[in-house]
Amino acid sequence: MVRLTRSVIAGRVFPLRSPRRGCSFRAGPDTSSVRARLGATGGEPPTLSITTITPAPEPLSGEDVRPRKLSRRATGADAVFAHGARAVGASVLVITGGVGVFLAWQAYPTLQRYGWSFFTESAWEPDQDVIGIAAVLVGTISVALVAMFFAFPTSVLMALYISEYAPARIKSTLVSLIDLMAAVPSIVYGLWGFFLIMPHAAELALWLHKHLGWIPIFDVRGTDPDAATWDTTRYVASAFCAGIAVAMMVMPMACAVMRQVFSQTPPGEKEAALALGATRWGMITAVVLPFGRGGIIGGTMLGLGRALGETIAVVLIISPAFEIKPNILEVGTSTVSALIAGRFGEASPAQLSALLAAGFVLFMITLVINTLAAVIVNRSRSGEGVD
Repeated sequence: MVRLTRSVIAGRVFPLRSPRRGCSFRAGPDTSSVRARLGATGGEPPTLSITTITPAPEPLSGEDVRPRKLSRRATGADAVFAHGARAVGASVLVITGGVGVFLAWQAYPTLQRYGWSFFTESAWEPDQDVIGIAAVLVGTISVALVAMFFAFPTSVLMALYISEYAPARIKSTLVSLIDLMAAVPSIVYGLWGFFLIMPHAAELALWLHKHLGWIPIFDVRGTDPDAATWDTTRYVASAFCAGIAVAMMVMPMACAVMRQVFSQTPPGEKEAALALGATRWGMITAVVLPFGRGGIIGGTMLGLGRALGETIAVVLIISPAFEIKPNILEVGTSTVSALIAGRFGEASPAQLSALLAAGFVLFMITLVINTLAAVIVNRSRSGEGVD
């Protein structure tokens, strides 16, 4: 079977229409029937010649059919953006790694000289060649835990209120205020804690000592909480007072992370819980909190990393004391960052190496905590863990 493409009649070229469905043209040398029809009109019938005969295409076999190759390589503006983003990410890693390498290099002489005693010794007396960070590590953890004790419930409740309860007309204002709190300088929080929080925190510490003094962390040695006149100086400048000020600094960061994760809860699941008769709080406990479990943990760990490294606010509030003690209400404590800030200006080269060694330990602790927090937050965005 063939397909006619054009015909020449009396020297003129005429295109032929495609045959109708069910019809076909058959090519051959016999054209007498065509001549007879044309001769009926009179005169010499024109000649009919077929100039082009194109065979129908053969169907392709499975071996000849291949998928088209697609290139994932970015071009143009996409390539510029991809390379730029890759360069920025690599620079962040290089800077962070450079800080760690510098601290490790500067800390090597101290670690080589004192060995493990640098981590077990509590005294810091460079003049007597006795240096250790055991006491400041305990003080750092104490201040951070007190801060998270106050910041964690505040952050969770504030994030839930903004995402689930706040009216739409004030929600953006609340979000802006939380972000603004994160931008307040540390020294402002330090002054606020010293002049405003510390006197009231001392009264709260006295109450805790009076009613919960049988617990070691709430005991204040050398003072009687039931005395007619209580000694105010025994309850100020403590890890408890510093932790309250640090809590106000880490709360905006933790709240922002939790609020972002809560806002990603699938609306369909929330509406389904309400449609089944659950109250709003029941919907939150059954849908929102399970969905944001990873965000709660991640935001808390990010806040903990910030609390471990807080410096100026702690320096303004605490009274330096190099002693391992679990008594958070008692006057006197010290942290790694406060130690570095207080001794850096008058340190000799050997003391500077010791301070940088303490900074290297703090750097590693915060790096591990922040890395774990980032991993948990990223995993929480997938919605895993929703019941």
